[in-house]
Amino acid sequence: MSNTVPPITALVTGASRGIGRAIARALALRGVRVALHYHVNREAAHDARAELSGDGHALFAADLADPAQAAGLWREASASFGRIDVLVNNAAVYLTHPPLAAGYEAWRTAWRRTLATNLEGPSNLSVLAAQSMAASDGPGDPTWGRGRIVNVSSRGAFRGEPDAPAYAASKAGLNALSQSLAKALAPRAVYVYCLAPGWVETDMASGDLAGPRGPEILAQHPLNRVTTPDEVAGVAVYCALDAPPAMTGSIIDVNGASYLRT
Repeated sequence: MSNTVPPITALVTGASRGIGRAIARALALRGVRVALHYHVNREAAHDARAELSGDGHALFAADLADPAQAAGLWREASASFGRIDVLVNNAAVYLTHPPLAAGYEAWRTAWRRTLATNLEGPSNLSVLAAQSMAASDGPGDPTWGRGRIVNVSSRGAFRGEPDAPAYAASKAGLNALSQSLAKALAPRAVYVYCLAPGWVETDMASGDLAGPRGPEILAQHPLNRVTTPDEVAGVAVYCALDAPPAMTGSIIDVNGASYLRT
């Protein structure tokens, strides 16, 4: 067995914009080779890759709601990079379906798509990552202990999302998945962390932040501003590269004290 330590590699889902893009950028600054996943916006993904420092980064397209495409993404990224050390499950959808206003078919469609993308997709990638990362030969393997899964959840898992209950449910499920995997994988030195951001200053949130709801959203935040993508990325990179094994299973709030849970 070679004692040469290969460069760390990471697969970041939903990396073409917002939080995922910031995470990819921050990982690259630490010398990580990044596989950037995107769904359909190839132009934005190309722009995201162009922002990354270093070489060897690559783009991969997949609809994570499709189990076959999720498996194909893992297979292609692993083959391209040789191995994946870090999986960041960031990609998600937020579909509104207020329970007193949505029609039954719209309700069912929102639940199917949300759970398939936000929970089943990360679950499918996570089990493939877990089995690959746990295959290290033991403490003598230079990659032992480098396997990490970082899931991006939401404060909505705790406070609820009245206009998008499927989103809140999917993120609560992601929290439970993270903690279950943490317990299962710890003996093989594979560590699992979960981030729970609140409002983040991304293009997806810009309409709400600049619209009539903006003042009410801002009033929730003692910092008098919402969280930035780079702040979430900093926590994600800490979990991916620096967090101690004793933190495995942690759900870390990144919401500027806009929601405090006990």
